[in-house]
Amino acid sequence: MSAQLVAIGGFAALFALMLLRMPIGLAMGAVGICGFGVMAGFGPALRLLATSPIRTATDAGFQVIPLFLLMGTIASASGMSTELFRAANSFLGHRRGGLGMATIAACAGFAAISGSSVATAATFSAVAYPEMRRLHYPQSFATGVIAAGGTLGAILPPSLVLAVYSLITQQDVGRLYMAGIVPGLLAVAMYIATISLIGLARPHYLPRGPRAGWGERLAALRGVWAITLLFLFVIGGLYGGVFTPTEAASMGAGGAYLIALARRRIDLAMTRDCLLRAVRTTAAIFTILIGALLFGYFLTVTGTPQALTRLLTGLGLPPLGVLLLILLMYLARGCVMDAMAMVILTVPIIFPVIVALGFDPIWFGVIVVMTVELGLIHPPVGMNVFVIKSVVREVPISTIFVGVLPFVLTDLLRLAILIAFPVLSVYLPNHM
Repeated sequence: MSAQLVAIGGFAALFALMLLRMPIGLAMGAVGICGFGVMAGFGPALRLLATSPIRTATDAGFQVIPLFLLMGTIASASGMSTELFRAANSFLGHRRGGLGMATIAACAGFAAISGSSVATAATFSAVAYPEMRRLHYPQSFATGVIAAGGTLGAILPPSLVLAVYSLITQQDVGRLYMAGIVPGLLAVAMYIATISLIGLARPHYLPRGPRAGWGERLAALRGVWAITLLFLFVIGGLYGGVFTPTEAASMGAGGAYLIALARRRIDLAMTRDCLLRAVRTTAAIFTILIGALLFGYFLTVTGTPQALTRLLTGLGLPPLGVLLLILLMYLARGCVMDAMAMVILTVPIIFPVIVALGFDPIWFGVIVVMTVELGLIHPPVGMNVFVIKSVVREVPISTIFVGVLPFVLTDLLRLAILIAFPVLSVYLPNHM
């Protein structure tokens, strides 16, 4: 049997196991080991199974994942997300759709300390949704805004997806984080503009809230000093060369805990809960990571990355045409796969093609993360949608998907802008 047929059979088996609802990390690991055994013998495959998970779990480069997750869980538990929302609402709440705008702004701020889209969506489902419903915002709009705002965690530093991309492709994580700043701010601006357009088109659809006085606004701003301090400490130390990425993550987790202690926002029980939540999420991510790496070894021995590079570069299409094919593949896979799994599984295969076509790997990192963001909110999977559903149980899944559609269109427009103008992504990292 040819290596190509074995690879095709491996992909077919992988999707069959996913359809049977086997966890994707376990499915990738099982297919990877079996396929590696078919190609190289089951003795080497079992030795790979014995060594690869331990090597991955103890790799110092991957320590940023649990540490940034811990920083986010502590920040959420200590009430920083609520303070962000109150501050944003005091400035924006009086506008038509102002609570939605405030949710986007607060999601951006929280993303800057959590790095997780799922955590951002879950947090603001509890913080922002009750306030929007209290002012009679439609369920579809309220949940759609939260789902879209949650995706900001995937692009704004310290993004976990960008960190994983940097580890897979051996790109500098600091440059990747810098590259995500302008696209992330563009996302915030375009989401807020989308809400404004909805309010203009349907003035009775989105109510206004009460206008806050300047005394109230200044008081609300004083409540976000902790988040500002933490962000400047972590990101400033990273870009200033004071911390390595792992050190920045550990200082962020420690700084968040010290701030929570100083403000008397955390006790022993909450500390234990934060640690458990971070460990559970880390275990889920590492299961996907290990499974994808095992599947990657299988694809390597079949020569799939090299064959795909030859195929795509030999199509006669211009580089932009090949890029669009790759992005369409990501959009299609976003219907059935988690964003982190997509990056871990596909980037090792696609990255040689991107390099061969002459694209900037830093720019492509931003583009691919923007594309997998869409997978977090578009049907039929939409991880953020299901996270919101788990928190706001009374809202049907279909209602959330209806509310998120305007933001999906906004994301597609933003993706086109970033492809047309790469300078928006690479200017800051090229001048840091």
